[in-house]
Amino acid sequence: MEISTSIPPDSAIRIDHLGKRYTIGHRKASGDGIRHVIEGAVRAPFAWLRSQLPEKIKTKDFWALRDVSAEIKQGEVVGIVGRNGAGKSTLLKLLSRITEPTEGKIAIRGRVASLLEVGTGFHPELTGRENIFLNGAILGMTRAEIVRKFDEIVAFSEIEEFLDTPVKRYSSGMYIRLAFAVAAHLEPEILIVDEVLAVGDVAFQKKCLGKMGSFAQSGKTILFVSHNLEAIRNLCQRALWIKDGRLHKDSEAEEVLDDYFASLGREASFSCENPDYGLTVHKVVVRNAGGEETAQFVPGEDLVIDVFYEAKKRIEKPIVALGVIGVNGTCFTSNMLLDGNRPDCLEGVGKISCTFKSIPLLPQAYTVKMMIRASSITEMIVPYQEVGSFSVVGDLADYGFKGEYLTYATRSTPVIVPYEWSLPDGRTISVALSRTPTPSTK
Repeated sequence: MEISTSIPPDSAIRIDHLGKRYTIGHRKASGDGIRHVIEGAVRAPFAWLRSQLPEKIKTKDFWALRDVSAEIKQGEVVGIVGRNGAGKSTLLKLLSRITEPTEGKIAIRGRVASLLEVGTGFHPELTGRENIFLNGAILGMTRAEIVRKFDEIVAFSEIEEFLDTPVKRYSSGMYIRLAFAVAAHLEPEILIVDEVLAVGDVAFQKKCLGKMGSFAQSGKTILFVSHNLEAIRNLCQRALWIKDGRLHKDSEAEEVLDDYFASLGREASFSCENPDYGLTVHKVVVRNAGGEETAQFVPGEDLVIDVFYEAKKRIEKPIVALGVIGVNGTCFTSNMLLDGNRPDCLEGVGKISCTFKSIPLLPQAYTVKMMIRASSITEMIVPYQEVGSFSVVGDLADYGFKGEYLTYATRSTPVIVPYEWSLPDGRTISVALSRTPTPSTK
């Protein structure tokens, strides 16, 4: 990897035909006497077990990233989007020099600070205080520079009480608080942030996004991976869409996010399996109140979501959550964790349905996300992910809307709760997504 040797003076990062290949090994015991070998191993030394177990190793190459090229200017704030497994985190690890590329080159100008998965960059046996100085040294800062920033880092992280505790005893939220504070305050020229911020609470996420905004305004470079499209839309001017390990699109953030969001609805129907819990979700169906499977609704219709499952093991008191997501983020959810309406169990073949009444949505495209947790809350059976899609169609003029900029409705906050204006001229005007009656022709 090259560091600022063949990069234009106005660029922070240059990526040329970058690729990362992993070799996946699959081990399979040969012969039909493996049961006897295992039984004998219970009574024999471990060394004997290793000498007796015959095995075949099959390997195949997996390209997590392939032929990716891009140039990022100094001071740019770039969002990176893509589905899980697309290669986003691999790209960030390569840029952070956590791993080396299989092919291609990376040239970087400036000091890089990274906030990737929980656990990266800190030594678990060292205290929070010691890790601040360690990270500063890794970034090439002098002790005096770190001391100058120390109080600011501690104040931002809000963990002063635990500063002299080894970080291995921190919760994931405490860890992220300190890790982000260090990454953002030790004056890097380039800040790389993965979806790890989702671990923190909502207030801290807002605090981090605000800090990233001020960081960007100071002319620093930011690479930001997130499934929160609204955060990318507000923070980034440009976005990269990674798909199947390749750079699918590189353009202005609005254009990339609109195309990426629209693509979510064109994916194959959802299904998944969790062998540990014996649960298979065969499909998720979106339909109207009349029972018709459809992908198009009009404002005010009922939206029904059916989850068809098979539970080969009894799952006690599961927690199901469904969310409707628009281009600007989550619109509304149904969540058994909050309303407490959990089924006694999932067992055998069955269906869970949720009906959202009279959806108050503007004409836009939407996705449906689902999550299933075990009764313990902390154990995830089906992680929060896209399971379906639909669109709301219609002419807003039919609902009494007559603003000069109706074309902006496709990117507006999508939920319309009935409201009322009281104007200086004394008029009171009500607004709602209710269809204006058609004048009679008689």
